[in-house]
Amino acid sequence: MRFALALIPLLLAGNALAQEAAPAPAAVQPTNKDAMKNRSGLPVPRFASLRAGKAYMRAGPGKEYPVTWVYVRPGTPLEVVSEWNVWRKVKDADGTEGWMDRAMLSTDRTVQITKQTRELRARPDLSSPIVLRAEPGVVMRVTMCADRWCRVEGQGRSGYLLREQAFGVYPTETIG
Repeated sequence: MRFALALIPLLLAGNALAQEAAPAPAAVQPTNKDAMKNRSGLPVPRFASLRAGKAYMRAGPGKEYPVTWVYVRPGTPLEVVSEWNVWRKVKDADGTEGWMDRAMLSTDRTVQITKQTRELRARPDLSSPIVLRAEPGVVMRVTMCADRWCRVEGQGRSGYLLREQAFGVYPTETIG
């Protein structure tokens, strides 16, 4: 779950102050050489999840950039699309992109149910009994993915989900 900052006049005033005090965003953007130098060694792109109960997404890779979103649900899956120093450019299930400190992210794998209520099955088979229905936005931990299916769990319940019905795993990725 994410929340837009609600105090628009205050935010706009804060942005004006931040822009005066900080270098122009283009001046701080990483070059390809800098990005390679500071890479974590992990593949990009990749999926991660939100570690913290409150995390700020920023407009650029640094605390001098304004906060664009505040995330408050640990476990939310995010796709890491770029790295620079300790900053990770991430994309959420809605396609919103911004920068987060790597300390806010975990390597734990989760998925977020997308678009509509989804049926989780007892086995990775469409004819298998439905064991759970999950609404859009529900976040669940991934325990394995193979072929078209992922086994997911949350709040003591588990089942198999078609991987294209959630954000947080790639189409041909094997997990577990």
